[in-house]
Amino acid sequence: MSFETPLPPYNASDPHATFLNSSCFDLLLIEMVPLAYRTAEEGAATRNGESRTQQVDEEKQTEAVFQKLDGLGYRVGQGLVERDRPRFTDTLDMIKFLCKDIWTLVFRKQIDNLKTNHRGVYVLTDNTFRPLTRMSMSSSTEALVEAQPFLWFPCGVVRGALASMGIDATVQAETAELPGATFQIKTTTAKN
Repeated sequence: MSFETPLPPYNASDPHATFLNSSCFDLLLIEMVPLAYRTAEEGAATRNGESRTQQVDEEKQTEAVFQKLDGLGYRVGQGLVERDRPRFTDTLDMIKFLCKDIWTLVFRKQIDNLKTNHRGVYVLTDNTFRPLTRMSMSSSTEALVEAQPFLWFPCGVVRGALASMGIDATVQAETAELPGATFQIKTTTAKN
């Protein structure tokens, strides 16, 4: 799959050629968070037998949204690695593959910075994280709070990709200034 504009001559009838409009992908990522909130709210209301007008516990709703977005991202990450199953022996090489190849495939750019303590902790920094580039609010603190759910899907992508390569990890993301994002990966014991 390619985000690049096809150069002529190309054959649109070629069954192996796949093209994706990047605007559609950006809009999908933007709409996933509100959709997850709506489904979490509806699911909680029907489970509790309440009408949809009653307020759902905010903490439970946030957890449900996190689970939904992280799970979607996890499956996407697994699928991306299964497609081009690389063979790595070193965890750092797997993280570099994630930063260069997987990140480029999903977000059309490489991670800007990778740091590690060589003890299983990796910090990935993306200074212009695409899902956050079009976000604006009246205050910067409000924007940072609103941006957090948009980081849950990419956390799932990272976890899913690493899980497909045999690494069990926890991933946390934060943003200190829009549109930048920092992802912290803590690896645990590898799967056997």
